[in-house]
Order: sequence, then structure tokens, then C-alpha cells
Amino acid sequence: MKTPTDVLRDEHAIILCGLDLLEAAAGQLEGGAAPPDGWWEEVLSWLRAFADRNHHAKEEDLLFPVMIKAGVPSEGGPINVMLEEHEQGRALVRAMAESRGATRAAKAREYVALLRAHIDKENGVLFPLAEALLADGAQRSLESAFAAVESELGPGASVSYAEAVVEGFGATLGEQRIVAAARAAG
Repeated sequence: MKTPTDVLRDEHAIILCGLDLLEAAAGQLEGGAAPPDGWWEEVLSWLRAFADRNHHAKEEDLLFPVMIKAGVPSEGGPINVMLEEHEQGRALVRAMAESRGATRAAKAREYVALLRAHIDKENGVLFPLAEALLADGAQRSLESAFAAVESELGPGASVSYAEAVVEGFGATLGEQRIVAAARAAG
């Protein structure tokens, strides 16, 4: 069985693939081309659903409170930084939705940079801290709670479904190589 942090790392891997596609789309915009109609709206909708309502909810509503209960400070520590970055990411998704052209490309690049650095911090610092700090009972409780979130959100919360969606984004964008490279790396 996968640990809660394994689940979150798996979700990070597919989010990173989506970020690669977002960066490619920003490059197309900057070069005067545009992804097909509706592409941005679909990607932003997926980011809101998979990265935010599914992934960030598992962290904010489940993992972080358990870590705080286990002694990690809620203010002035890594959890506070992660929460602030989640909010920054949400603001950038809204900004991408509200903008077009070069402004959208710039906001997309800002979002990509923020999330890549954020994921590095979680994978490299926060998750190892959680693994070292949380007892087996807390880990099992989180596993059940994560499964409940996925059950509540339906198939769209699964990594396999997210992979298929991102693969479709890559095909529509003409960037299948990004998805293939991510699959080979994972």
C-alpha cells in the first residue's frame, strides 16, 4: 500500500507534466501562435479540479493538520509557506483565466515557476518530515482520509485519469513528446 506522501508524490508527477505543457503553451503564445480554442480553459479547469480540489485539499485539510498536531508549527514554519504558495497559485490560475496573449503567457510562466519550486520543497522537505514524524496510526488514518477524498471527487481525482487528461492536453497542443518524456522519467 502506498503511503499518503507516496500518493501526493504521484500526484506531483502528473502536475509537473501538466506544468511542462503549460510552459509549452506559454511559449506558443509568446511566439504569436495560440493553442486550439478551449485548450486554456480545459487546462485551467483541470488545474482547479485535480491540483487544487483534490491534491491541495489532501494537504490542507488532512496532512497539514496532522503534522501540526504532531508538533510542526502552524505559523512561521514550512506549513505556513506551503499554504501561502497554494494561495499564490490560485491567484495565478485566476489571472491566467482573466488574461490573454502575452499577459496570459507571463502568468503561466509565473505559475509554472511557483509550482515547480513548491513541489520541490514538499517532496524534498515537507514529505520527509511527515514520514519521520507521523506514527503508523496517523499514516493509516491519512490513507483512509485520502481514499475518502478520491471517492467523493470521483474518477477525476485518480492519477490514472489525470494522466489520460494530461496526455490529451499534450496531443491537442501537439506536444506528445512532453508526456512521453514524463512517462519515461516516471
